[in-house]
Amino acid sequence: MSSRVHACEHTVGVAAPAGVVYGMLADAVRWPVFLPSVVHVERLDFDGVQERLRMWELADDADADADAADDADAPAPAAAGAGAGAGAGGVGGVLGGRVGSWYARRVLHPDVRAVVFEQEDAVWPGSVTSGVWSVRPAGEAECVLGLRQECGLPVAAADGARREAEADVHRRLAQVRRAAGWWERLDELLLSFEDRVRIEGPAELVYDFLYRIGEWPGRVPHVERAGVREDVPGIQVVSLDSCAAPGGRTVSTRVVRLCFPHAGRIVYKETLTSGLVAAHSGEWSLLPDASGVTVVAAHQVMLRQEAVGRVLGAGTGLLEARDHVRAWLSRASTETLGLAKWHAESTVRRLR
Repeated sequence: MSSRVHACEHTVGVAAPAGVVYGMLADAVRWPVFLPSVVHVERLDFDGVQERLRMWELADDADADADAADDADAPAPAAAGAGAGAGAGGVGGVLGGRVGSWYARRVLHPDVRAVVFEQEDAVWPGSVTSGVWSVRPAGEAECVLGLRQECGLPVAAADGARREAEADVHRRLAQVRRAAGWWERLDELLLSFEDRVRIEGPAELVYDFLYRIGEWPGRVPHVERAGVREDVPGIQVVSLDSCAAPGGRTVSTRVVRLCFPHAGRIVYKETLTSGLVAAHSGEWSLLPDASGVTVVAAHQVMLRQEAVGRVLGAGTGLLEARDHVRAWLSRASTETLGLAKWHAESTVRRLR
């Protein structure tokens, strides 16, 4: 089927300094906490100017739109992502019907605040092939954000496909504008921390425990229900009900997990959050040695500022909210790590 290149270009005003917005675009590894649709970004190569990335992103999902519509405090629904490619393009296409993966090359131009990108494996009709982000100052604390994208559309493509390509650019711009709008309080809203545990047992047993999240109800006390869909091996879409929140109330979340057994890693992002958490991504990583393994649970969190007073009471500050969220998430991860430790070490004892 013959195709032609369709170019879309739009701009939007952003209430943040140009340098802040450019920095957000340049730091793609942090996109999972800034942009709702981006699940994970791996930087494969970087020489300070040119970089090669692998990205995982949520495809359009009507359910996500409906969930967000039901929750006025929810982050923007997962639509198209921001930065390198979109839609069905990438190795394996839209994985699991929900998550797309692809490789992209980017060139950073900090002098003119531009990021040029090209998708390596844009082989699907309608996928983005290349484009450029641009940021132009419009005052000390404002700027104009631009995005030009090129995608290959079949010659016979209906007007709907072209409209969707245009809408995709608008969605990307809106996601970045929304994230950049928090710039004055990002240091207070962003939270990163780790929990570690040492296990005298094989990494394979520990990884198996963490991977089998569908079996956590009945194993992990704070997990009440876990529904898992894994249409493509290694990509899990999970819905969880847990009571790890303070007060014992049940919290429902939805999580995408990317499992890398040979690397001893499970990367995840919550795609449906609640309460104080606007965004939450993290990783379980295993560091084996001669006698066992150290397991690290890493968290990156964006707080939802407008929910602090409602959840914790009027007058509560962001510092208290940070402590509250860290204690809550740390309690859940250390409980899970402790049970993974018991599982691995008790299995080894039984085999001796």
